[in-house]
Amino acid sequence: MKKIKWKHYAVYFVLAFCALYFGLQASAGELSFSTLLQLEQATIAMILAASLSLVVGFLGELSLGHAGFMCVGAFIGGKLSTILTEAGTMGEIPVLLICVVIGGLAAAVCGIIIGLPALRLRGDYLAIVTLAFGEIVRSLFRNAPESLFGGNLGIRTPRYDRNELFLIGFALVLVTVVVIKNLIRSKHGRAVTSVRDSEIAARACGINVTKYKLLVFTVSAFFAGVAGVLYSYSNYQVSSAKFDYNYSIEILVMVVLGGMGKLGGSLIAAAAITWLSNQLQLKLTGDLAVLKDLLYALILILLVVYNNAPALKNLREKLSIRNLMVRIRKKHDPSKVHDDDAKWDRIPTKIMVDEVLSVDVQVKSPYTPDKAKKEDK
Repeated sequence: MKKIKWKHYAVYFVLAFCALYFGLQASAGELSFSTLLQLEQATIAMILAASLSLVVGFLGELSLGHAGFMCVGAFIGGKLSTILTEAGTMGEIPVLLICVVIGGLAAAVCGIIIGLPALRLRGDYLAIVTLAFGEIVRSLFRNAPESLFGGNLGIRTPRYDRNELFLIGFALVLVTVVVIKNLIRSKHGRAVTSVRDSEIAARACGINVTKYKLLVFTVSAFFAGVAGVLYSYSNYQVSSAKFDYNYSIEILVMVVLGGMGKLGGSLIAAAAITWLSNQLQLKLTGDLAVLKDLLYALILILLVVYNNAPALKNLREKLSIRNLMVRIRKKHDPSKVHDDDAKWDRIPTKIMVDEVLSVDVQVKSPYTPDKAKKEDK
């Protein structure tokens, strides 16, 4: 019977526990308005960080246009939700699910369109193209007719119940994590990571690099669109000003802070950065509000340096959760120290050091001094 590796399911258990815990508190009316809003923002950030981690962490490509895909999902899903809500033919849950699917698919289509030419580039060139894509998408929605997408002011969208929306957000985060984890553990995921490690070696092994790059880019764009739809339901109005390149960089910081190729770390970093941003906004009011961005940037720089600096590697290992748990479980007890099974007296095939040193090596030459004299004569 195959042993179950529970560590692979730890993320699912943590998300389910958080949803259950906060859901019970919300049903009892113990969560404030600001806490509910922070939970909604945290779930949106988790979906964005997990989806971008698929491109940056597992594929190894730098993308700065993630906010553009989110913008597509927010406007398309928000407009569709407004139309379906005004029609009144379906309930809130079916409308939300339809908008999530349509908004995600619209973003995925944009991911395919931009991915076909852009993924032939690498490094800084790909980052510049994706950054330009995000700005183009934002400009298109801003300059669209007001009757369609509201122009500069954006569109008004229906607001979902705050006591339930964050639970839907946790469910969507769980779906995102399940899809990405199963993709990475499949043969397609191994092909994706091989492209990250060495694109030349992957091509030499017969892997269709363009195909897998496009697959990852499309899946990532789909979930960014889903996050955009969730954002449209979290706000009464969707404006293009929200989805600028600074927001794309903030999502990238979440991925880098959580660790490249570490999905759980990206989720934790997304929740932590969302909480930090809200706390700074609440604490720094009045004249101190100008220090918010400065302190926010300084804290992020310190966290990124701590998480990635080679000189702090030993400190990170000592303070890691895994090592702390090992220390708690296995306290040092000299009476429980066992002898080494590989001791010299337990393995008969090993040669003792003194035996090697006691061997006398004598070289017997066929020529003696007497024979050498006779041959000379």
